Amino acid sequence: MKPQMRIAIMGAGGVGGYYGGRLAQAGHDVTFITRGEHLRAIQEKGLSLAGPGGDSVVTGAKATADPGRIEPVDVVLFCVKLFDTEEAARAIQPLLSKGGVCITLQNGVDGQQRIAAVVGDDRVIGGIAFVSALIESPGVIRYSSKAPSIKFGEADGRMSERAVRFRDACKAAGIDAEVVADIRSALWHKFVGLAVNAALTSLVRKPAGVCYHDPDLLALARSGFEEGAAVARAMGIQLPGDIAEWQVQNHRKFPPQMYASMYHDLARGRRLELDSLSGLIVRKGRELGVPTPFHSMAYACLKPYLNGSPVSE
Repeated sequence: MKPQMRIAIMGAGGVGGYYGGRLAQAGHDVTFITRGEHLRAIQEKGLSLAGPGGDSVVTGAKATADPGRIEPVDVVLFCVKLFDTEEAARAIQPLLSKGGVCITLQNGVDGQQRIAAVVGDDRVIGGIAFVSALIESPGVIRYSSKAPSIKFGEADGRMSERAVRFRDACKAAGIDAEVVADIRSALWHKFVGLAVNAALTSLVRKPAGVCYHDPDLLALARSGFEEGAAVARAMGIQLPGDIAEWQVQNHRKFPPQMYASMYHDLARGRRLELDSLSGLIVRKGRELGVPTPFHSMAYACLKPYLNGSPVSE
């Protein structure tokens, strides 16, 4: 049996809670960094995972609100909201002091660079989470994905020992994991779809089963996919020529009741990641002379809720 890894989960929401829970169940030394009622529930009752793969409880789960109480780790899974990136990066810096690495699992495409500016380039690996999950109630993670997976890779494309070790740990925990050579391209491949899904489900206040099966809404989505891809290509990022059609077909396979995480934040009156999603595409489009009418509309319509304001469904 390979030695266990010491892992800290910075942000134990849906993404961090799911992957951290699976790694803890596989015997790794996992500590969840979270706060409030969610923290208390994990400390008192453990962390529950509920979804298509079965329901289970991570008993004896370690959790704290203070990263300073954790000894240095091998890996920090960085799962905080995009607007908390710099503050959270400063908080986890001591955890990387003995050769540890931070693997980003955020919604945007610039987290790797923003974290590296705080902790150093050699301490960050870009990553992508493929799971739909949320905190259903304190201490309970509800996931709807049938086969959650994860991709990550070094900025220079090398197949490093630390990346391979974490990949193997994920696979042993039942998580489909892949080390990719071009993480920037992989991030944008997902982001082209993610930014549209966040915008559309938030604007329409309806789930994937409506947004990607109504022909008019699907046409809007396709426009958004094309805009994101055009911006990426203008930045020199390699994407498949048929990515817009691929995104259309992929989104039509989403669980009918699935919403983007930004919709849940909107509905609960929480701050939105809008600036780093549609906002980023609009800003890059302006810089590069690429029209972004869908994302410009989405950003303008959702901007009043940027800092949180209750919205009825």
